[in-house]
Amino acid sequence: MTQSAREGIDITRILDAPRELVFEAWTTPEHFAAWYGGDAEVPLDRVSMDVRPGGAWSLVLVVPGTEMPFHGVYREVLAPERLVFTLKDATAPADIEGETVTVTFTDRGDKTTEMVFKQRGGNLTAEQYAAAEDGWEAFFDALVARLASL
Repeated sequence: MTQSAREGIDITRILDAPRELVFEAWTTPEHFAAWYGGDAEVPLDRVSMDVRPGGAWSLVLVVPGTEMPFHGVYREVLAPERLVFTLKDATAPADIEGETVTVTFTDRGDKTTEMVFKQRGGNLTAEQYAAAEDGWEAFFDALVARLASL
């Protein structure tokens, strides 16, 4: 896929944590707020997660001088194997559903988990997808640190 034709993000990580714990890190406000945003602050009182198909989620990422709200709807919740949800930020047009994020968690034994992350939607430019991928990589570094602390 050429950079100009880019239409999404694909990231695979092997995590040193059991699948159930990784899933919990994605679906519990206290855990999610601790790693989503990487080094940015996500105040726990600004996180809402109704983790069920059709349930809404939202949070606010705070960096010095700026608040960045994100929100979406859970489309599929299959604990502890798979999450599918929509993702929008404040700059997304109101008439689009946003990006679709699919995360699958595969138990690899020895308390390790393969996490496969995909973001699709075609709502971003190639440059925006590249920047978003860098952001997710930083978030997942913070997820690794969070899992190590549990």
